[in-house]
Amino acid sequence: MNDEFEDYAFATRAVRAGQVRTPEGEHAEPIFPTSSYVFGSAAEAAARFAGEAPGNIYSRFTNPTVRTFEQRLAALEGAPSCVATASGMAAILSLGMALLQAGDHVVCSRSVFGTTVVLFDNYFRKFGVAVDYVPLSDLDAWAAALRPNTRLLFLETPSNPLTELVDIRAVAELAHAHGALLVVDNCLCTPALQQPLALGADIVVHSATKYLDGQGRCVGGAVVGDAERVGKDVFGFLRTAGPSMSPFNAWVFLKGLETLPLRMQAHSAHALALAQWLEAHPQVERVYYPGLASHPQHALASTQQSGYGGILSFDVRGGRAAAWRVIDNLRLLSITANLGDTKTTVTHPASTTHSRLTPEQRAAAGIGEGLIRVAVGLEAIADIQADLARGLDA
Repeated sequence: MNDEFEDYAFATRAVRAGQVRTPEGEHAEPIFPTSSYVFGSAAEAAARFAGEAPGNIYSRFTNPTVRTFEQRLAALEGAPSCVATASGMAAILSLGMALLQAGDHVVCSRSVFGTTVVLFDNYFRKFGVAVDYVPLSDLDAWAAALRPNTRLLFLETPSNPLTELVDIRAVAELAHAHGALLVVDNCLCTPALQQPLALGADIVVHSATKYLDGQGRCVGGAVVGDAERVGKDVFGFLRTAGPSMSPFNAWVFLKGLETLPLRMQAHSAHALALAQWLEAHPQVERVYYPGLASHPQHALASTQQSGYGGILSFDVRGGRAAAWRVIDNLRLLSITANLGDTKTTVTHPASTTHSRLTPEQRAAAGIGEGLIRVAVGLEAIADIQADLARGLDA
């Protein structure tokens, strides 16, 4: 974390942390669209390449705009280091390639993004990393899955799309007692609503594409944590392999971070109102949203998070055919698998975000054919409800 902003409130860090003004005296952060940098002498070039002197070398791994984003996000998560990547999946790939080796074992929640499962099963396994999946909220299952060679535990909380939670502090204690690391995907809450590192997690990963941007403009990711494993190991992989964030995308994410606390409060308020409305609709069998008193982990969400987030899901009566009818009759809401946008988005997880999983894997993760996910945006809540009513009444 940038020590200069350590004592400032979250909202202040979201607006100002990480910025270093150039001699031009600009107020807004500049974009540095350059691939390389000029050295004052051969000796200076040699010192930078040797790591003996600080400074920019090549934009694959050193860029001032990207560095500003990294320092700001690290300040928001309360961490010393952040490595920005080309996407959220690139962040998870970089983490695994930096910290895992053949013979290691990973315990992962079943309730993670479908492509995360594909990455673990199709690619990490290829290099000799074993992976076991457990129910997210079952602490006994986490404990039972640990092996002598377990290197890390990986989870999302809340989960996508069923908004299931786990006690981060309890899983962290399990991991540390076993000599393993806990990695938390904090994409759905962001540091504005949840601080996994303060609860004992070792590393946080983000898809910056989602709420950190907030307007669906760019693709990016980040790994946040300590100076050794993230600042040295993950950065070392990024420097060599190059899954780098572009300066322009970093600048867009910086603008997104400035409004992050305000947007997350508004997303949470809209999602709660929509969840309560859906719970009363006769065509809806069940609503999944941690802000509802009916959610089995509502009490945990109320203590672990400062807000309930903008993601909810619901089961409609009639399976896939009924779910598709609801979606196809919408006129306002966007049919897209992305989330974290100011525009409300709707998707059918079984046939989109989780379609690459086997039917058995989807069943184990609780992804039914009648499930619809809504990433609630910032439109008027009455208009969101009216559009969903049009679909449900169809």
